[in-house]
This record gives sequence, C-alpha cells and structure tokens, in this order.
Amino acid sequence: MDVKQPASALSSPRFCNMGTFMRMQRVDSADGLDFVIAGAPFDTGSSFRSGSRFGPHGIRSISAMMKPNNVIMQVNVLDNLKGGDMGDFNVTPGYIHPSYDAIEAGVASIVEKNAVPIILGGDHAITLAELRAVAKKHGPVALVHFDSHSDLCDEVFGQRYNHGTPFRRALEEGLIDPAHSIQIGMRGSLYDPNEHKMAADLGMLLIPAHKVRAMGFDALIKTIHERVGNTPAFLTFDIDFVDPAYAPGTGTPEVGGFTSYESLEFIRNIKELNFVGFDVVEVLPAYDHGEITAYLAANLVFEFLSILAVKKKEKGAI
Repeated sequence: MDVKQPASALSSPRFCNMGTFMRMQRVDSADGLDFVIAGAPFDTGSSFRSGSRFGPHGIRSISAMMKPNNVIMQVNVLDNLKGGDMGDFNVTPGYIHPSYDAIEAGVASIVEKNAVPIILGGDHAITLAELRAVAKKHGPVALVHFDSHSDLCDEVFGQRYNHGTPFRRALEEGLIDPAHSIQIGMRGSLYDPNEHKMAADLGMLLIPAHKVRAMGFDALIKTIHERVGNTPAFLTFDIDFVDPAYAPGTGTPEVGGFTSYESLEFIRNIKELNFVGFDVVEVLPAYDHGEITAYLAANLVFEFLSILAVKKKEKGAI
C-alpha cells in the first residue's frame, strides 16, 4: 500500500476531512450507492456567530453514538442501503463563490450517479450551491424548509450571497418550484415586519412557529404533503428551528422553538415525500454544551437515512 503525505492545508483546509458519519466506510465515488454523506464546512456567510465550519466534524464525532437500527421505522439503515461518507468538499475560507463552485461540483458528482446527497453544514448559504447541482438533475425542486428564519432576504449588509439570502437567489435562478415549497417554524423579532409576507409574494407557503402551534401536528403534516405532493423535494433543516434550550450550538438562536422530539417527529412523518436531497446546517460546536446540538443533527441525518431505507425496503428503489 502506498503511504501518502497528509493533504496540504493550502488546498484542503485543516478543518476538512476529520472522520466519517456513524463510522461508515469512506467513499471516493457515489457510483453504485444509494446515498452519500459529505461535509460543506463553510461559514463565511454567517451574519452573527461564526464557527459552523466545524459543524461537519462535530456531527461526525458524536455520530459514533448512533446505531443502525431505527426501532420506530423498523429498519436497519445499512442493511437496506448502500452508502458512505465522502468527506468534506474543499471550500475556500472567506470566499463564497469558489466555495459554491466546490460544493456544487461535489453534490453534482453524487446526484449524477443517482445517489441522494446528505450534506452536513456549514452555514445556510451552502444550500444554494447544493440546489444548483440538484436542479440540474431533477429540475426545480420542492423546498421543505425547517428554520427559524426564512432566508429570503434580497441583501444582508448590502451583499446578495450569505446565509440570509440563499432561497431568494434559488428562486431567481429557477432552482425551486415555489408552488410546491413550504417553510416552517419562522419566529423571532424582525427588522422588516412584512418579512413573512415576502414568502407569499414569492409564491412560497410560510408557516411561522406560532401558527404551527395553533394548527397542530397532524394538520401541519397534512399541509406539507398537500403542498409538496410527488414533486422531487429537497429537505433543508437549520438547527435553529429547534429551541436553543435543546440546540444551543448555533449562530443565530431564536427562543420559542421546537423540542428535539418534535423535530424528529416532523421528519419521520413526511417519509412519503419524494426526497432527492437533504442538508442540516448551522451547527456551531463552540457554543454546543455536551454536544447536544451536534447529536440532534446526527439523529436528524439518521431519520432521513431511515426514510430512504424504508422506501428501498418496501419498493426496492429510493
């Protein structure tokens, strides 16, 4: 076996490629696989606390706690799926557009092989690059977006590309089908009192946290299914959807959010949707007490894997 030198930090940042999810096999290609996990450790799009570049490492580290059997869904994810961890995309710290190019190319290498990309962030700016790759394969997708912020701003600090703008840019680029997209859980104080109405103006459906509480769990799940239908869907989960009591390790926390259990239940109960991609973003280990935020993120990935496993077990294909 050839012994290689460690990757140079001039081409691969030192916070990239530091372990695999659930101690899965490391893979170099998505060929023949059902899913691929990869990290996008970019946080230069953050507007308050930075540090989510270490999110992929934090999630992978605590994911060693995960076991392969999902008792609720009655499936062993790795008995029913073929997949592995590709490591991290080599982003360029401080430069969003070269980082977008690297993330898009990495996700494209996964979807081109008909595998489902599962991306660990990084701040929410990364999702724009993922959507560019996924839309080239599947066309405009239904966005299923759990978050405390809509991320539909036109600009933040006068800049059009950051973690507050990805879905405005995605709509402009035709990557999202707004008529089948839904945003869930938005809350907190705002500079613009009409920010939530912006979603409707753009053709999206936004259900803020207080209305989620008022309508109830079953009604929300029904609304998600009716909105998305069988349209190819991309699930994006910002960890600040969860109340900071349960997920303190994030960059822009908002009180009045949802519990860990509720978050897992939301994912489990939309398993019928036609998912073609997933990410979990904004995990910031420096503010994470006892790794509880990273562990929740790892469990969200596990629930999404379980959805894919159930579909393959029941239908023979994802």
